Amino acid sequence: MARVWGGIILGSRTDLHVQSVTMTGHIYRDVILEQHVHLFRGDMGAEFLFMDNNARPHHANIVDECLQSEDITRMDWPANSQDLNPIEYVWDMLG
Repeated sequence: MARVWGGIILGSRTDLHVQSVTMTGHIYRDVILEQHVHLFRGDMGAEFLFMDNNARPHHANIVDECLQSEDITRMDWPANSQDLNPIEYVWDMLG
């Protein structure tokens, strides 16, 4: 099974990241945060607010430490509330 990650921000988007192995906190930090999220944060500056979907790897200690060290604010939102996450509508359109 392939896993796909993508990000959207103010009329722009990241490239899709396709991964064939299970996502871990280490992989999420090294691949997603370091290679994708930091680029968007640079564009937004202090107003950047990061939203993930509460998946276990997204809240691993190593990820929390990375976000804190980079002064990235994570949006608080209820678990299992995919309807509040705009990227979920993109996944639905892709089928």
